[in-house]
Order: sequence, then structure tokens, then C-alpha cells
Amino acid sequence: MLVLPPEVTHAQAGACLQLVLQGMQAESGSQVVIDCAALSAFDSSVLAVLLECRRAAIQRNQGLVVKALPQALGGLARLYGVQELLPAIE
Repeated sequence: MLVLPPEVTHAQAGACLQLVLQGMQAESGSQVVIDCAALSAFDSSVLAVLLECRRAAIQRNQGLVVKALPQALGGLARLYGVQELLPAIE
């Protein structure tokens, strides 16, 4: 399981994406889980990070699920029409 940091805004998105993509290389299962439980400060940039991770997972023939998606982030995903691309688990 990969864990997002407490803050992912435009300023941190690039570095965060690189770290998560590196971590994904070690994930050998059929599914990559990204834990958002620590995420407390974010903007729509975190959606770009998660969608790029999804793209990378698909290229590796893996699924991607998001654990502990903050309610506000779920609202942003709905607003942008991408909630179905980021399946969430508890």
C-alpha cells in the first residue's frame, strides 16, 4: 500500500507523483492501493496525481483503488466527473 502525504497541493504535486510512481514499481499484486488517510490539505492537483497513478497502474496491468478518500476530495472528483475512475475503499 502506498500512502499520500498530509499535504498535496500544486506546489507538492510533482514531487508527490514521482514518489508514488517509484513506490508503484515495488507493487507486484494485481491492484495498487493508495491510502489517503493522512491527506488533510489538498487542492485539485491531488486528482491529477491520482489519475496519473491510475494510468501508470493500467500500463502495468494493475488496478488502482483509493483507501480513506477524504469526503472533500470525493466531492472534487464528482465535480470534475472523475469519481468513477478512482474507486474508493474504506
